[in-house]
Amino acid sequence: MQNSLLAKYSGAVPRYTSYPTAPHFHEGVDCGKYAQWLQAITAKERISLYLHIPYCDRLCWFCACHTKHTLKYEPIAIYLESLKKEIAAVGALVSRDATVTAVHFGGGSPTMLRHDDMIDLMATLRAAFRFADDVEISVEMDPNDLDEARYDALAAIGMTRASLGVQDFHPEVQKAINRIQTFEQTKSVVEAVRARGVRSVNCDILYGLPHQTEATVAETVKDILSLAPDRIALFGYAHVPWMKKHQTMIREDVLPGLEERFSQMSLAAAMLVEAGYEPVGIDHFALPTDSMAIAAREGRLRRNFQGYTDDAAEALIGLGASSIGQLPQGYVQNMPATGEYQRMADAGGLAAVRGVEVSQDDKLRRRVIEEIMCRFAVSFPDLRSEFGNAVDAIVEEARAFAQSNQDRICLIEDDRFVITEGGRPFARTIAAVFDSYLSTGKGRHSIAV
Repeated sequence: MQNSLLAKYSGAVPRYTSYPTAPHFHEGVDCGKYAQWLQAITAKERISLYLHIPYCDRLCWFCACHTKHTLKYEPIAIYLESLKKEIAAVGALVSRDATVTAVHFGGGSPTMLRHDDMIDLMATLRAAFRFADDVEISVEMDPNDLDEARYDALAAIGMTRASLGVQDFHPEVQKAINRIQTFEQTKSVVEAVRARGVRSVNCDILYGLPHQTEATVAETVKDILSLAPDRIALFGYAHVPWMKKHQTMIREDVLPGLEERFSQMSLAAAMLVEAGYEPVGIDHFALPTDSMAIAAREGRLRRNFQGYTDDAAEALIGLGASSIGQLPQGYVQNMPATGEYQRMADAGGLAAVRGVEVSQDDKLRRRVIEEIMCRFAVSFPDLRSEFGNAVDAIVEEARAFAQSNQDRICLIEDDRFVITEGGRPFARTIAAVFDSYLSTGKGRHSIAV
């Protein structure tokens, strides 16, 4: 039965970190439109900042992020000057009374920054925006970049969460994805950040990688559990060589098949739950005391371009090349090409080149998709209280899909559309039922499991 469900519901669909999804962004949202949206942020609103550092000193072949390889620091130093100009320009447009409650440094490899540049970049942010006293500051970390000066700089900027990409500790798998990172290196990072007062550690694990087996995944999970991270993300490798050319370096004949991928995911998830972690959405796990687990239990879990989050900010502002922001009016993306981004930032500060303004129907469907992805259920009364009679069409779509589905991956129960336990691995596929853009054929996506 499980194999037939896999074959039926594991097609290529979006990850739904936004709706409408990125393939539907267009050039109609430019710097002028973006400036208007930034100026409309009110004094009462909370802001989350995402800063993209698009450089790595090694290129991991599995990675689908926007980044480039460099062994020289000069390009990074030049990029930072442009980034600081964008920060100043955005900060000048946003109400000084709006409060930054979260900052996330992503990449690329943010820990490639020299220690003095980390401190200077945070000073630039604090000069441009008003920060909450309890602001959350998270940083994606590469153990190969780190030294004592960088650890001290991360402590100085107030880092509260360290995020480490582990993927898999097996040497054959690491060689196949060009990501050499030992357990001992990873352990040393966890110990170093905790020694400096960082109270939350996140680790990413991938399944579906070349040469991976249930045994290698189990060993990696066991090693990660020995570090007792507060959060663990369990992602399926997204093989998208048409979008990321370096993924062609990965031999497709050594990638696990669909059934093996599912077995790896199921085994890892079971091990994490047995160890006391609570499932959060489709691919995250957290200790019961972690703020994300608490948000999930209380129905406050959200989903954005950073994945699952307990961040309640009304506006997510993306800074840096290719960064995507989410504001009440819609989504906006900066110029992806680093050199062109720098030219735009140096010329006027803003570097927005595309996005999409969300309609009322978009907002309604976005809410439905987020409820499916975060809570595995959609309450029709709650939707009506927020969107009124516009919900009627969505309710009919939900009822029709549930009634026609013979596999019981979803059902109607107490005026709610509910994803069953057996249907939860296919939440992305179920969410796609409510995606009015998907049939346009724009964009190619990774498989759903």
